Amino acid sequence: MPTTSVFAPAKINLSLHVIGQRADGYHLLDSLVAFAPVGDMVSFAPGRGLSLRVSGPEAAGVPVDRSNLVLRAAELAGGSDLAFYLHKALPAASGIGGGSSDAAAVLRGLGAALDPEALTRLGADIAMCLTPHPQRVQGIGEHCARVQLPPLPALLVNPRIEVATPAIFKALSQKTNAPMPAQLPQFNEARACIDWLATQRNDLQAPAIAQAPQIGALLDVLVALPGCHLARMSGSGATCFALFSTQSDLQSAEAKLRATHPQCWIASGVLGDQTELARPSSGH
Repeated sequence: MPTTSVFAPAKINLSLHVIGQRADGYHLLDSLVAFAPVGDMVSFAPGRGLSLRVSGPEAAGVPVDRSNLVLRAAELAGGSDLAFYLHKALPAASGIGGGSSDAAAVLRGLGAALDPEALTRLGADIAMCLTPHPQRVQGIGEHCARVQLPPLPALLVNPRIEVATPAIFKALSQKTNAPMPAQLPQFNEARACIDWLATQRNDLQAPAIAQAPQIGALLDVLVALPGCHLARMSGSGATCFALFSTQSDLQSAEAKLRATHPQCWIASGVLGDQTELARPSSGH
């Protein structure tokens, strides 16, 4: 059996509306999600039992035991005697679905078909990461409906702080907020889409800023970049994104930000459909 490699793209919540809470404590969401052409790489080959090695620029502190979603996804899919290698490029606990996308990459690589409820029990973001194309995500993450979005040039920035998702949800004072419109508009170009996104929200952004003011300071920096039409936090943070109409505007803004904020994790790319990029490939 040759080595199988699967790309795990970053997940970006363009909007994230918290619209209720179930009796079991899970929050009900209505979120518009797209994927970036930046991410981790998961590889596996025959081994003895299940094992995991991690390297890469963001490997520090990433567990290699059964607490890692890579191994938990492999177990759930019935995988055995596999040696996994994770090249970690996405910062941990950062609101862009790194661990969930890694787990989804494992499931794609193993060809596992799991029901949405099982996926959400493993992790709320895994179902959406399994099919890394633009989608509207509802329920607790198990209802994913494909949508069409124009390519969105985006700058992704993490201020090098970790925020705990449970703490952010707990700090959210209003758990029942308005959803997105029942029918989403059709967009022909990036600027119209960005202007509409500006009318939507991430309900976790305010409680995250209250706990980590650095997020608010970063958003102020991003929105002031030339050509930036919208800056917002993704997921429960702390990664934020800035959206631009053109790739040239994005490149100029990225160069400026790298010069002024070298301490941040910074990546860029066009948000959209990463299905082809995320297909498993085999090699020796």
